[in-house]
Amino acid sequence: MTIQKFFPYINNKMFAEDVALSDIAEKVGTPFYCYSNTAISHNFQDYKQAFANQDTLICYAVKANGNQAVLSTLAKLGSGADVVSEGEIRRARAAGIEANKIVYSGVAKIESEIEYALNEGIFQFNVESEPELELISQVASRLNKTAAIAFRINPDVCANTHAKISTGKSENKFGVPISKARIAYKQAASLPNLKVQGVDVHIGSQLTQLAPFEEAYKRIAQLVAELRSDGHDISVVDIGGGLGITYSDENIPSKQAYAAIAQTQLGHLGCKIIVEPGRSLLGNAGVLVSSVVFVKTGEERQFLMLDAGMNDLIRPSMYDAHHEILAVDISAAPNQTKTYDVVGPVCETGDTFSKNRQVHQSKSGDLIAIMSCGAYGAVMASTYNTRMLAPEVMVKDDEFAVVRARLSYEEVINTDSVPSWV
Repeated sequence: MTIQKFFPYINNKMFAEDVALSDIAEKVGTPFYCYSNTAISHNFQDYKQAFANQDTLICYAVKANGNQAVLSTLAKLGSGADVVSEGEIRRARAAGIEANKIVYSGVAKIESEIEYALNEGIFQFNVESEPELELISQVASRLNKTAAIAFRINPDVCANTHAKISTGKSENKFGVPISKARIAYKQAASLPNLKVQGVDVHIGSQLTQLAPFEEAYKRIAQLVAELRSDGHDISVVDIGGGLGITYSDENIPSKQAYAAIAQTQLGHLGCKIIVEPGRSLLGNAGVLVSSVVFVKTGEERQFLMLDAGMNDLIRPSMYDAHHEILAVDISAAPNQTKTYDVVGPVCETGDTFSKNRQVHQSKSGDLIAIMSCGAYGAVMASTYNTRMLAPEVMVKDDEFAVVRARLSYEEVINTDSVPSWV
């Protein structure tokens, strides 16, 4: 799927499906996030078709975008959920995702979260460490329940992605080193109220090559064979997510090629395969629409100053991430561009979306679309500088709805309380 597929230009104006973004801006104000319901559904069905010949459970990675409209869309398509907190379990359940389709990841699960997950009856805990394993056993024993577990295995495979989203190297905080896996599984088999059923691996996010997946799955297949020889009944392999999207000019392998790697390396094991896509379902299904506040000419460069800031979209500041930046209306001068630093209003030099970028020549009041913002956009936003969170909008065909409203300043401020002694 290209960036523009569900956000096309029609008569030189950008649309979300069949709705002009300028019409939404007029009614909702800027900045706002806009998601294409059809894009989300299209991406999920791509995964479903790619893995159709394998016993597969697709568990959407809720951390990518936890909006209830997004989760409800995926729930109706039969999706499960990969969660990393009690809050995400609650979000998934509220949206209609069945508990027996939820896998619980995360490196620091606390006792109350484990208890909640057990009472809900989730499919599997992806265990990240031996101390966590012991805590799950203790809580399950107290509740007289059985916790199905898989260890997240760190295979020491380089994902060739950004250092902050690489999770499968030996120096990363995630998972049990593959060299210690058999010892960890032996401990799990000795503890009460645990069902040892799977192996989990997730080597990072925004992968653009298949070779790291192939190497990781090869190592996991060998481990499963060893664990079975040790007497463990391994019936589930969670292969993580991690397939990237096109932000600018990346060539992303197809979901069919990704599924073929899993089939080739793991198919002979006869295991249920769990896939945890997040970014590749939502990333290019959303945009952030902002208004130009000022065009400022500095000593060395020109600045396009937007009303969206790093509090709305932190990826460029945190990850040096590239997002295409396009004018919503190019009818005045379709081919006229200018070099800008595109920046926001937050009082930080890091509040910069791009530097020295060719963008359609713009003036105050023009609308700008920051592309590929459906994942890790609104979900990572904050009210830094006491800025209101951008609302979220979902479009389907020729209709749109606000799926998270913009909070008022009063609502933001009133989350605070002042003690009586102040």
